[in-house]
Amino acid sequence: MSAMRRPAWWSVLLTVAGVLVFVRLGIWQLHRADDKDALLRRYAAAAGAPVQAFDAVADQPPMDAYPRVRVEGRYLVDRLYLLDNPKHDSFGGVEVYAPFQPAHQNKLLLVDLGFLPGNGTDKAPQLPPLPPDGQALQGVYQPPPGTGLELGGNALAQQAQWPKTSVYLDLDQVAADLHATFYSRVLVLDADPAAIYVRVHTLDLSSMPPARHRAYAYQWFTFAIAAVVIFLVLHRKRKFR
Repeated sequence: MSAMRRPAWWSVLLTVAGVLVFVRLGIWQLHRADDKDALLRRYAAAAGAPVQAFDAVADQPPMDAYPRVRVEGRYLVDRLYLLDNPKHDSFGGVEVYAPFQPAHQNKLLLVDLGFLPGNGTDKAPQLPPLPPDGQALQGVYQPPPGTGLELGGNALAQQAQWPKTSVYLDLDQVAADLHATFYSRVLVLDADPAAIYVRVHTLDLSSMPPARHRAYAYQWFTFAIAAVVIFLVLHRKRKFR
């Protein structure tokens, strides 16, 4: 004798559809976690990768890699940008960016000079002057930092003095600010013990790290199990006394 009541066709269909959707979402989150793990591994490997010429990857960088490049040119020494929300410490430091004119090129390259620790006040750290002569730079050619939610509009356009400060650094806004064309990626300089800048770079996945994707996957799989349990409970036969 069956302990289950005969379910309506629509309840079976709804349960099966829900379980399939929940399982699919869980698998998708697991794939996202694996993709980000692979991304972090590729980024970590970039620091020790062989150096190649910037011209070889400048306009068409590989989609799934972060090439380490060498480029020659000159800084635009009086046009610095400060990103004042990096997470290196709690003393109000800034990440410093400088436009760079590669030799024999029309586009500008935005260079991440590194992090300058703050002193716990609202004042920006003292910036060392950039060399005005030709330079040979070396670092990882990677996508620019994310812009996030920009409250208050374009902060760069509202400032007349340099350096300019923003809590988000949008490459399109920098290009518009300088009336210039930029390469689609930025150059993150290699660590240099002689530099005043702190250059310990990692990909910022703090908003959605691999572990959070796996937590969401567990949540979706739990929903799938819950849907089956609810279906069974609602359709079991009740004993009347």
